[in-house]
Amino acid sequence: MAGYSGSKQDYLTRLRRVEGQVRGIQRMVQEDDYCIDVLTQVSAITKALQSVSLGLLEDHIAHCVVDAARESEEAAHDKVAEASAAIARLVKS
Repeated sequence: MAGYSGSKQDYLTRLRRVEGQVRGIQRMVQEDDYCIDVLTQVSAITKALQSVSLGLLEDHIAHCVVDAARESEEAAHDKVAEASAAIARLVKS
């Protein structure tokens, strides 16, 4: 079971909202809206996706990493390394 299962509906709601925002930006570009207005919407989407990412990461640590730590030291090490790599990818993006 995924660590985010308890928050799945919240994540889906947020992602549907982001999807709608992306469609809105497509419309804005199609209609030649002002550049700064488009960039403002891109920034809002970026922040929304960052929020989803941080929530998923928090759920991963709280559930998957903690469960692995209870299982064995090796499993804990692997999950911490996996989380660290995910954090690195998020920081680079």
